[in-house]
This record gives sequence, C-alpha cells and structure tokens, in this order.
Amino acid sequence: MVKGVGRPGKTLLVLLCVIAALVLVSVVVVLTRGTPKPLDASSPAGVVQGYVTAFVAGDEAGAERFLEPGADTRCKGFESIAPERNIRVALISTTQRETTADVAVSISYTNVDGPFSSPEYASEESFGLSLVDGKWLISSAPWPLLTCHDTDIEP
Repeated sequence: MVKGVGRPGKTLLVLLCVIAALVLVSVVVVLTRGTPKPLDASSPAGVVQGYVTAFVAGDEAGAERFLEPGADTRCKGFESIAPERNIRVALISTTQRETTADVAVSISYTNVDGPFSSPEYASEESFGLSLVDGKWLISSAPWPLLTCHDTDIEP
C-alpha cells in the first residue's frame, strides 16, 4: 500500500466548498451594490440624475421640477412616451460654463422586442442646462427622455 496518498473525495469536497463560498460572496456583492451614489443636486449632472430618476419612475410632475419653463419647444404636438422599463442611463461627461452646461449621457435599452432584435441598444445623447436664478435647470432633454406634460397638442 502506498502511503501519503489522500482520498480523492476529500480534495474534491474542499474544492467545491471554496467554489461555493466564492459564488456566495459574488451574489452578496451584486445584491448589496444598491443604487448609484447621488450626485450633488445643485450640479448640472445632479440635476440630470434627479430628472432621469423621476422620469424612469413615471413621475412626470417630479421630472418637471428640473425643467426650465417653456425653454424646450419640441413638445409642441407631442405627448410623453411611456418610460422604458428596461432603460439605463450612464453619465459620460459634463461641460459647465458660466450660465450653461451640457451633460452627455449614454442611454441603453435592454430586451428590445422583436424576432431579430439585439439584446441591447445604446445611444449617446446630451442634456442642455441653463443657470436660472442661481439654479441649474434643464433647457433641452434628449427625445427618449423628453417629458411633454401639459402641452397643447396640435392637429
């Protein structure tokens, strides 16, 4: 009999326990990651984050708090589209000047319907902001995230 050779079942059991522990730690990290860190609400990026959060939640009144009244005229003749349920918006960059700012975002849609659709579609869009009475407000929003509440719909 050869001495020093362990049972192969013991090594396999230890290896499986290590793998199970790694999987468990990974699941805990993913589930506790939570929502993105809130940005400074007085900054252009923070205003866009607040607007997008309200828009995606379907809170048009909440989203409108971030809009400059009457600045975006693209709503004439349109109503808001229902917010996409599987939408993700990521901040790309912010360009801030004295009284205006641009916030570039990437808008991703997942699980697009259709037999030949791709699992994800993304586009880069930009928000325009103006400094009004010391407060940043959105003067133009990209169409996929445009709130057109209480506008006159022309025939």
